[in-house]
Amino acid sequence: MPVVGFRINTNVQRPPGDLINGFAGLPVANIADTMNRMFCIDARIRPVNSAPLLGPAFTVRARPGDNLLLHKAIDLAEPGDIVVVDAQGDLSHSLIGELMVRWSIRRGIGGFIIDGAIRDVAYLKTLRLPVYAAGVMPAGPYKDGPGEINLAVSCGGVTVHPGDILVGDEDGVVVISPSDALDVLQKARAKSKDEKKTIEEIDLDTWDRTWVDKALAAKGCQIID
Repeated sequence: MPVVGFRINTNVQRPPGDLINGFAGLPVANIADTMNRMFCIDARIRPVNSAPLLGPAFTVRARPGDNLLLHKAIDLAEPGDIVVVDAQGDLSHSLIGELMVRWSIRRGIGGFIIDGAIRDVAYLKTLRLPVYAAGVMPAGPYKDGPGEINLAVSCGGVTVHPGDILVGDEDGVVVISPSDALDVLQKARAKSKDEKKTIEEIDLDTWDRTWVDKALAAKGCQIID
């Protein structure tokens, strides 16, 4: 019989590494634009440092203020996994700090996205390990459970499934389903190429701006001279 709310799924289907690595260096904004500007984690979840984030999701549902399942997730996750924690945005207690992150680095964890609070920010800022969080709180967590590992969670208003591809930069994080990833990758690469062309046109002062007036006219905007 399932123990809903207190269970661990050890079977994670991760996308091929080549598919994940294809997103390296692509701006999150460009990726999101190709997904109809959807699937971006809420802006309140911000990066602590400038380390780029890329990898498959390893999900945790934590009881607010409690990190027992997060400890177990760090022990279970594979190198390169991004640990995503649904703590319901609670900021009353931090769920992770320097000691847990040091252990995570030893284990090869790829990064953290925490819809909750963290601490020891002075240390985390120095790392090349990406850490995103909703806030900072010095008060530490409890370790009683319950919680879940590797079931679908909600993080920053976006549903994240184990194995989803996560891409993060200083703008934020986008969530990509593996089933959509190849199409999204091709479109994001094309958009990035188009943007480079636009930058060249801006530098040469040849950027065609006639579309602005055309759009205004099409929508019936009145121009008052």
